[in-house]
Amino acid sequence: MNNPEIQKLTDQELLQRYKADSHSEWIGVLFDRYALLLLGMCMKYLKNEEDAKDAVQQIFLKVLSEVNKHEVQYFRAWIYQVAKNYCLMQIRQNHMKYKEEISDQTMGSITVEEEDKRKHQEKDLMLENMQQAMATLNEEQRICVELFYLQKMSYQQIADQTGYNLMQVKSHIQNGKRNLKIILEKQQRANKS
Repeated sequence: MNNPEIQKLTDQELLQRYKADSHSEWIGVLFDRYALLLLGMCMKYLKNEEDAKDAVQQIFLKVLSEVNKHEVQYFRAWIYQVAKNYCLMQIRQNHMKYKEEISDQTMGSITVEEEDKRKHQEKDLMLENMQQAMATLNEEQRICVELFYLQKMSYQQIADQTGYNLMQVKSHIQNGKRNLKIILEKQQRANKS
């Protein structure tokens, strides 16, 4: 499925094809687009590379089994929600195991649990804000920023993949980064008020 024509299909087109013929390759192409982002997201939640890799595999299976049950308008937002819910469920399950192992809790450990919960909530908010901010960028900026920062591609690799020249790639990344910063600062101010 490394066919360049297939890679050019939108998320929605790939979803429609999957719903039409149930070939998991369509979802595979979609999943490949977001696998690195999902791995990063799972790493932030689960704090362990092996657990994060396992989580990404489980999320893929969950997506395969559930995508037809939902009217998915925006695959990217939906898969992030599926991944977030999966990670939070893993954290809860691990937390419950931890609680069962330690029956005698002190006030200090409750404070630590509350602090962990607060940190997770802050990370959730940060990830949601970043997703929303990325979605507001124009397509050229969003693609270049994702390829550069999330897939660690060089300017030249991005230019080769997108067809933009090097100056355009640099400009899209620079403008995208600046716009993200502005949007995130606005969101941060809004969240504080």
